[in-house]
Amino acid sequence: MDITAAISRPDTEAPVLEPVRLEPPRPGEMLIRIAAVGICHTDIHAHEGRLAPLPIALGHEGAGVVEALGDGVQGFEPGDHVLLSGSSCGECPNCLNNHPTYCDRAMPLTFGGQRPDGSTALCCGGEAVHSHFFGQSSFATYAVVPQRTAFKVARDLPLDTLAPLGCGVITGAGAVLEALKPGFGDSIAVFGSGAVGLSAIMAARLTGALRIVAVDIKPDRLDLARDMGATDYFLADEDDLADKIRQVTGRGMDYTLNTTTAAAVHTLALDCLAMNGTAGFVSAPRGEWTPPMFQILAGGRQLRGILGGDAAPRLFLPKLIAYWQQGRFPFHRLIQTYPFEQIGQAFADLKAGKVIKPVLLMPHGESA
Repeated sequence: MDITAAISRPDTEAPVLEPVRLEPPRPGEMLIRIAAVGICHTDIHAHEGRLAPLPIALGHEGAGVVEALGDGVQGFEPGDHVLLSGSSCGECPNCLNNHPTYCDRAMPLTFGGQRPDGSTALCCGGEAVHSHFFGQSSFATYAVVPQRTAFKVARDLPLDTLAPLGCGVITGAGAVLEALKPGFGDSIAVFGSGAVGLSAIMAARLTGALRIVAVDIKPDRLDLARDMGATDYFLADEDDLADKIRQVTGRGMDYTLNTTTAAAVHTLALDCLAMNGTAGFVSAPRGEWTPPMFQILAGGRQLRGILGGDAAPRLFLPKLIAYWQQGRFPFHRLIQTYPFEQIGQAFADLKAGKVIKPVLLMPHGESA
């Protein structure tokens, strides 16, 4: 079928809308009419050619409506409303143990730009265009996705609001609730108050953590972090910052979560830990960084990498949606919507830090 997709090509500032041809769903796949899709910093990095092959249709926070089923798909029917998240094989030990973000084939399924057999679902004027980014490539009016990528939601829920749950929100909230698991009365510092960091702060409030510290370079982001549950907040350029954070409790933080790629922040996140504390991180440092191994050893500290919030979307996202419906997880406050044709502006605004979570609305998109 003929669709419109935002294609990332070399030497372009942002994906550009193009008419492309989409294959019908194969066995185990579904055709999804995309209603809305969030933009994540991972899309920006991939557009620059650092993560996935070009040309490609990116997009991995999609939400839409099931249009057609490939052979063998069970549990879905046309008309179902779905959220899309990362892809996984469903067969390796981690998948079978409900840890799909650590699937043995996670990297090729996420960033390979093709199906496991090497085929792509998209073409443009006879040119193959890479697809299946995170199993979805949802910067498009329609997408063909593996069944495991989709999670069914009630039809009366707003898809334009729920779309970011599939990556940015689940990464931050899951890092706290599923990976670090601070307990009642514990302390945690979150570095970076973007979509991932603010989701982590909202999640920390759900745990009963006594002190929740937010650190960012922008005062307005810290104001929002306070509204979301932060008890203490610091500008990232303050002097003696590690000592100031440690003094929040008098002994340091039980947990830290670094959502940035700055090497200096990785060091800071360890420096402000209490003895036996854990420093979680969701992005690798850019440039050279050497972990302070003696500091880690002597303090019984841990450095914990976390992918996708360490969460199984089909099990975890219903809980986040319930918390949101109860008014206890107001992630909708992070969202700013754009028409699909303004994807270039949305990319620019995200890169400039003018918006926390841009969400693209498709021409045929519906909010419920």
